[in-house]
Amino acid sequence: MASGERKGPLAHLTVVEFAGLGPAPFAGMMLADQGARVIRIDRPPAPAKGGGMAALTARRSDVLSRGRESIALDLKRDAGREVALRLIAKADVLIEGFRPGVMESLGLGPAECLRRRPALVYGRVTGWGQDGPLAQAAGHDINYVALSGALHSTSRQGQPPTLTPGLTGDFGGGGMLLAFGVLAALAHAQRTGEGQVVDAAICDGSALLASLVYGWRSAGLWNAEAGTNNGDGGAHFYETYACADGKYVSVGAMEPQFYALLREKCGLDDPAFDAQWDAAEWPQLKARLAQVFRSRTRADWCALLEGSDVCFAPVLDLDEAPTHPHNRARRTFAQVDGITQPAPAPRFSSTPAADCRAVRPVAADSRDLLAELGYASSDIEQLLAGAP
Repeated sequence: MASGERKGPLAHLTVVEFAGLGPAPFAGMMLADQGARVIRIDRPPAPAKGGGMAALTARRSDVLSRGRESIALDLKRDAGREVALRLIAKADVLIEGFRPGVMESLGLGPAECLRRRPALVYGRVTGWGQDGPLAQAAGHDINYVALSGALHSTSRQGQPPTLTPGLTGDFGGGGMLLAFGVLAALAHAQRTGEGQVVDAAICDGSALLASLVYGWRSAGLWNAEAGTNNGDGGAHFYETYACADGKYVSVGAMEPQFYALLREKCGLDDPAFDAQWDAAEWPQLKARLAQVFRSRTRADWCALLEGSDVCFAPVLDLDEAPTHPHNRARRTFAQVDGITQPAPAPRFSSTPAADCRAVRPVAADSRDLLAELGYASSDIEQLLAGAP
């Protein structure tokens, strides 16, 4: 895709992404959303169970893969590696999410790639990082967030931690950290011509996301016992509550003026609610406030509180959120090929991103990319046929 056809602040960049799972694709999606040309090196496709239509539908629903060009390469073959290196030689950024040492074993480690492209930003994201005692151990989001301390902060008193599926670890602490890291390194490379390796570890990023809580803890403002703090479900004025219809609302009336408005609108005249910051009173005040919210439906509470300075919002499910008037007005969600998905963010005033682009089938751009790299027609046919 020519740069003139792309929109967004990163339309001048070319990124080579090695197909993987979770955080690296999320970083690739963020870069592609903002206009970067992201060329994804996929594995040669295997026959899919359920036939071609099932495979195509599954691919289209892989939102993290949107906006890419795709070339399929067998990186265990010399010819496949050479194509990858030619793509890298023309790229500004490389991103990969394999275990430490995998890219080196393929002959595609930082040393070889930086020889081909000295200004290359080589972005790597793993769970534990490129070094350390756990670097070679398998793990998943739950493990990285657990070791960082962030998972403990989602616990309720006397209950196990609440899992946040990929949000704090893979995507916030991993993919978003990688995207930030490569753009920071790219700013340096564009000024100096010097490329470098970005080591983004999900465990590190999860700890970084918990910076505020760590600061509070060090100052004695956050209890070690989970679920007893303002912000983790301990306080009655910062909590989710069930309504009469079984749906939930969220309240974050922390500041005194917001808390006063909550009391006014909800009829909380009892002087007991004066003790907003007396943590010893929080359990009984929470129980009383829970009774109040159970007296009406979520729609009733929205009619009374939404849009006010109470700091209120309904807890919407994944089907409801895209239809909310605020999200519709902001175009927070988009629909592409029948798949509802979050739209690119953040917004830029001078270089707005294009609308969401569809997910390309695996290897859809192989022929065009090989031709762009200067391969002759006969060589392209051999490569596509899998010849050694």
